[in-house]
Amino acid sequence: MPDYDRILAGHLDALRAEGRYRHFLTLHRQAGEFPKALRADGRPITVWCSNDYLGMGQHPAVREAMIAAIREDGAGAGGTRNISGTGRHHVALEAEMASLHGKEAALVFNSGFAANEATLSTLAKLIPGCTILSDADNHASMIAGIRNGGGPKRIFRHNDLGHLAELLAGLPLEAPKIVAFESVYSMDGDIAPIRQIAELARAHNAMTYIDEVHAVGLYGAGGAGVAARDGVEIDVIEGTLGKAYGVGGGYIAGSRILVDAIRSHAPGFIFSTTLAPAIAAGALASVRHLRASDAERAAHQERARTTRAALRAAGLPVMENPSHIVPVMVGDAALCREASELLAEEHAIYIQPINFPTVPRGTERLRITPTPLHDDAAITHLVEALSAVWSKLGLPRQKQAA
Repeated sequence: MPDYDRILAGHLDALRAEGRYRHFLTLHRQAGEFPKALRADGRPITVWCSNDYLGMGQHPAVREAMIAAIREDGAGAGGTRNISGTGRHHVALEAEMASLHGKEAALVFNSGFAANEATLSTLAKLIPGCTILSDADNHASMIAGIRNGGGPKRIFRHNDLGHLAELLAGLPLEAPKIVAFESVYSMDGDIAPIRQIAELARAHNAMTYIDEVHAVGLYGAGGAGVAARDGVEIDVIEGTLGKAYGVGGGYIAGSRILVDAIRSHAPGFIFSTTLAPAIAAGALASVRHLRASDAERAAHQERARTTRAALRAAGLPVMENPSHIVPVMVGDAALCREASELLAEEHAIYIQPINFPTVPRGTERLRITPTPLHDDAAITHLVEALSAVWSKLGLPRQKQAA
């Protein structure tokens, strides 16, 4: 009989040897105190790597909406959307997301990953002969959806308009096709040339599909994303309710027929128990607040600029980009893990190391995500701590311009 545990343990040992074994840091998030938290043993720590970009997971309006939903609706949805699981909060949330993006309809999923996988795989199956052209740096959920769709695909070099044009030109004009890409790429923080991609797609009769999970709530009027900010029409918009909106879940927005087709055919939607009413209610409150308020977005951009400038002034190797993501390069998996552990143990700062396969080998990094709630003192402490860790590990500094 095969020794199954031994086989699996070998894979885990390989991860450990490469410095890529995943360690989870248990946090006690304290309501109203973000970005401060407590470790499992009660020691305080400041979180610098959360995707709760605006701190909306702590916002009073969001918390109160969730509490009210639990009191009025109970804990769970009670089933799939088709079998007793469609509640008033889910319907209202989908209407709000459609309105936010100026689309006819929207559909809410349990996560952004589920939204991408279910939608892309279902479109590939429903549209005969549809070729999906995918950016090389697309998220794992998009890759999974395209792969699970089983249809033809082409991969274009990251943000390379020339390569995309070449691939599109190689397909019959009348053939169905989808160009799938992201707006803000979460690891490097770069932004796609959305307008040019959309123009290329239209010229070749291709549908456009954009993942805006690291942009919704953060960019554009009311937080509708980078495409909306730039005034570019996209056919299908996918987003999350678990990052800037601070709660959980994912969604797509598009034409009524397209959304209905996904609702009616996608196994990842049909066979999943619905989001709890409290989650839908909290997300709805967050979306509505950020549609009405620009204060959080403005503060977020200012904090990102201030943090990046402070790190750069200290000679730390910050990757430059036009977004709110602040990656600091390490370039070695084991050293990246060690840097993260030193920050936590000696400086009470939590930044998760980012290693392969999330990023290519040799580009391991600490991914910093400033929020409006990281004050000047927190930024100063972060810079001092990173400088101390860089010196202790002998990591290279960035040369300063003369």
